[in-house]
Amino acid sequence: MIRCNAWALRSQIEDLCTNAKWKGMEGHGPIADCVHQQLQFFRVNMAASMASQAISKGLRAATSKHLFLDKFKCTRLSPRRWLNLQEYQSKKLMQESGVAVQRFYVADTASEALEAAKRLNAKEIVLKAQILAGGRGKGVFDSGLKGGVHLTKDPAVVGELANKMLGFNLTTKQTPKDGVKVKTVMVAEALDISRETYFAILMDRSCNGPVMVGSPQGGMDIEEVAASTPELIFKEVIDIFEGVQEDQALRMAANLGFKGTLQRQAADQIKRLYDLFLKVDATQVEVNPLGETPEGQVVCFDAKINFDDNAEFRQKAVFAMDDMTESDPTETEAAKWDLKYIGLDGNIACFVNGAGLAMATCDIIDLHGGKPANFLDLGGGVKEKQVYEAFKLLTADPKVEAILVNIFGGIVNCAIIANGITKACRELELKVPLVVRLEGTNVQEAKRILSESGLPITSADNLDDAARKAVAAIKK
Repeated sequence: MIRCNAWALRSQIEDLCTNAKWKGMEGHGPIADCVHQQLQFFRVNMAASMASQAISKGLRAATSKHLFLDKFKCTRLSPRRWLNLQEYQSKKLMQESGVAVQRFYVADTASEALEAAKRLNAKEIVLKAQILAGGRGKGVFDSGLKGGVHLTKDPAVVGELANKMLGFNLTTKQTPKDGVKVKTVMVAEALDISRETYFAILMDRSCNGPVMVGSPQGGMDIEEVAASTPELIFKEVIDIFEGVQEDQALRMAANLGFKGTLQRQAADQIKRLYDLFLKVDATQVEVNPLGETPEGQVVCFDAKINFDDNAEFRQKAVFAMDDMTESDPTETEAAKWDLKYIGLDGNIACFVNGAGLAMATCDIIDLHGGKPANFLDLGGGVKEKQVYEAFKLLTADPKVEAILVNIFGGIVNCAIIANGITKACRELELKVPLVVRLEGTNVQEAKRILSESGLPITSADNLDDAARKAVAAIKK
């Protein structure tokens, strides 16, 4: 039921952001318009639904960029998953669910990679650098080695290649310009692929549950297939109570082009993938390619798994594998305190409770000629310590020239916010202008705390007034 409630929440949030009419902001709601891309702020991982919609449109959300627009330019932000798993970790989960994958080992040193290659005793070996970015095959290492994926029949070459990968930065089209340091490599058995197909299971809002999506045209970007040959995209809606039925699995296998005994084998893999989907509380399991080998095997050669962040409490082992080394350090620190933070390129820091209100705050700052420096959602159950830690994050950003606090307290006690603000201002010796707008529960007590603090805090009557004063503060 948690997943169903999450979808209901998404619908309510979208309706709110679509219909909201903030004072003077008609036609100025770009942040709200991006709600489909920004729903991870609610810690509800809905990336899978966007991927499903994208397949029909030929635009794949999993590879798109989030856009925060203003009147003068747009800022591009790379999409971020709350749970990041390396390729080998996803394959390990698949292996544990009986899904057919290549035999593989993981190595942290060149000597371990060489030993793994020998143990595989395979006709051909593939060596893959493990980073959380696509385009590894065409990437370049700062060691001079070209390509993060290499094939060889000689185990000795694996050791030599690993020596040029491990400890060096790999730069691809999806990494920062300086690349990402490679700390682990995967040494796997290389299998010939006689035919490639695409298969995915994902949550689809329009169907109120999981959907299978497949195409006989695999091994390529699925958006290209959807755009050029949409008739080759097949969908099967899964009854959340009944699961994948035998006839559904066989029909999908046939649509993917598997014949004879391979059709039955592919159907079995499809059902096992759905078992994995449920077992780990996934929102998406995407296999590209789901391949057919000359020896008559159906193998999942590559996979991407997205997880429902709300299920962390029952997926401790999975979430413990989270690789945070490549995440933005500020976002990582914010997550420790259950703060939803996304850095932007402006100079007015936003300190807000509620994602919808945070988006509105960003928009109205833009309306008054300012630029938001971040998106920060405190959430509903905020504590004084979280307020303090949030201020630490905001003041650590050298771009921040003013801070705008916008609190509409329903379940949030405004006095807690006020105590956190005064504590942070004193202990952090706040040097930038601070504008505070408070409304809601215990607001009079909160305003008394702020007024008696003796701190240079500018109060605001409403959101419009707060944004205007924050913009004016940085122009002085």
